[in-house]
Amino acid sequence: MQLEQRIKRRHFLVLFFMTIVWIGLLARLWWIQLGAPHHFSRRGVDLVKGAVKQRQQSIVLHSGRGDILDRHGYAFTGSEHLALILFPLARGSLQGTDGIKQLAKIVGQPPDHLTATMEKAKAPVLLRNPAGKLIVLTEQQSSEVNSLAIPGVVALKVTERYRQDEVAKHLIGYIHQNPSLVQTLYPEEVASGKMNQESTIGASGLERSFDRFLQGVEPSVLSYYVDGQGRPLRGLDIRYSKQENEYYPLSLTTTLDVEIQRRMERVADQVGLHEGSLVVLDVKNGDILAMVSRPAYDQTKVNAQSREWQNRAVKQLPPGSVFKTVVAAAALGEGVVLPTDRFTCTGDYGRYHFSCWKKEGHGTLTMEEAYAQSCNIAFAEIAKRVGAKKLEEYALRLGLSVPVGHTTAHLFKLDGFKQIDGEERGSIFAKEASAQDEGVLIQTAIGQRDVRVTPLQAANLMVTILRGGQPVQVRLVNQISYKNGQSFFRFPVQDLGQPGIDYVTASKLRKMMRKVVTDGTGKMLNDSVWQIAGKSGTAQTGGAGSSANHYWFVGYAPYDEPLYAISAVAENRPSWGQNQAMEMFRRAIDELSDQTTRSSRPRAGNSPE
Repeated sequence: MQLEQRIKRRHFLVLFFMTIVWIGLLARLWWIQLGAPHHFSRRGVDLVKGAVKQRQQSIVLHSGRGDILDRHGYAFTGSEHLALILFPLARGSLQGTDGIKQLAKIVGQPPDHLTATMEKAKAPVLLRNPAGKLIVLTEQQSSEVNSLAIPGVVALKVTERYRQDEVAKHLIGYIHQNPSLVQTLYPEEVASGKMNQESTIGASGLERSFDRFLQGVEPSVLSYYVDGQGRPLRGLDIRYSKQENEYYPLSLTTTLDVEIQRRMERVADQVGLHEGSLVVLDVKNGDILAMVSRPAYDQTKVNAQSREWQNRAVKQLPPGSVFKTVVAAAALGEGVVLPTDRFTCTGDYGRYHFSCWKKEGHGTLTMEEAYAQSCNIAFAEIAKRVGAKKLEEYALRLGLSVPVGHTTAHLFKLDGFKQIDGEERGSIFAKEASAQDEGVLIQTAIGQRDVRVTPLQAANLMVTILRGGQPVQVRLVNQISYKNGQSFFRFPVQDLGQPGIDYVTASKLRKMMRKVVTDGTGKMLNDSVWQIAGKSGTAQTGGAGSSANHYWFVGYAPYDEPLYAISAVAENRPSWGQNQAMEMFRRAIDELSDQTTRSSRPRAGNSPE
């Protein structure tokens, strides 16, 4: 009897437990299906959208983000073209028909190329040539394609945000999906449903620094709905969603000149620059006209772990003898050395394993000659007269130990808004190093040890000297505009906020930099189409057993009526062979001269009578 009661009790408990489980499962199913299908779990996952997406083949025709333009209106972020769009479902639509031949004939491509493209496609694709370039259709071709009425094959206007052959990629940057960052940066937009986990945000460059302004509207999407076998669902034909807004997305007008940018990138590639940068600034206001960084990268296939996408022009490096310009400015500004004061170089300092690059020494030479010949021994002596404190002070005055990119105190919801993404500040002495140590001081004098400067700061140093000693903030963007062309915000030209150096010292530095080219280490630039002034620099990389150097040449041209300030840097180059930075600078001047001549020619019909 007791045994039967125990068995019944166990059966009851089992049935009760199973009933609770079933009730829990039903409650969970109700919650999933009806309770919170649009905001499931803590992350707010939309299950309805997810279910629909499993049956959806779609392609983005326009990202919805605002454009990034050069100063003349050229769009770095793509232009609209008619293109052929192929959905995977088209494979079934074209089987056993002559459709592939008809389509190939219309678009002027071999049938095998179309077949191979569709066979490889796991998602909707745009038809490209074997080199990966988009095949642009005419209006007539587009009309003929669409008249075939092949499911999964359509010709429409498409805007590719990034093109393989585009320039200024490091400045423009790229976008990516980062759900956690979206939640952190845009909590209000996520809560209101304007953004979700699949929203793209800027990862680098202008895409990142101006992301809040470029976000714009929802992307334009073309979609098909298919069954489990990938066939179009009846009643759910092709869908096209497009957002129309009179004011958004906003666009950026940069200070860049696309033609100069193209020429500078061509120069970098011609000299075989593998790692380094080339910066061109407008001397009138410090605006960036062009900025090249190498190695190059593909904005559509970014390896975030690599360093290729980083903009080398805003990353700090030891500047070598370029820093002697700061030492000279401090010495002249404080009156501790005159340009005609003489120094003796025997080639060896006698302590700290410190020597001149010229082993036999330069003999007796003036400060002007020491700067032109880049004499280490003379500048070690000059630095001792100046002192560490004044070196730091003048580096700050000349903008070499602070970020120089344009900053706005308050812009929309952002405080301390910086235009240039990833810019580093530079440094002179390390915190743990004793600036009073003579060995530290003389190494600092020649731009080694702890001295770090960005190529952008170095180019802006030239602008500062040409402006009579007053450093300026460097602009990359001069305006944010509404879609209808009205201005949303203009960025004014601004001083850096440092006291600078006096006009007389700046004038002396200009003459000394000219002597570098006429009688010093920059002689190979003396036969350029324009007269050049500047300073060379060679910095040891410091790696164990490494013989590689960073080569610099920083200057401006033309000498009498300056237009451009330029910084050319070739990183991690062997200590023998061609000075790649100086060759890059020379070619840059040739290109700028040609571009300036072309742009100044009167247009046909506009010549004076």
